[in-house]
Amino acid sequence: MAVRFLIPGPLRPFSGGVSSVALSASPATVGDALAALRALHPGLTERVLTEMGDVRPHVNLFVADTNIRDAAGLETRVPDGVEIAILPAVSGG
Repeated sequence: MAVRFLIPGPLRPFSGGVSSVALSASPATVGDALAALRALHPGLTERVLTEMGDVRPHVNLFVADTNIRDAAGLETRVPDGVEIAILPAVSGG
């Protein structure tokens, strides 16, 4: 099964308007998955990663139900067929 990214509404203009992107490859880590996503939608990953290649502070990435910040970051393992959710942080006042 393919690894699939779930794209939130604010980032869909950078993914061709689609709500999810399936990868044809089976990446080993979140970093590898983002590299594969970059090949398909470079503008999207520019909104997820900083110029230094780190996840932007206002973006959360979940592999299934695990926030990668609570796991191994970009080295978090990606099981075959899993969904990776890109979630912009939300704050209120």
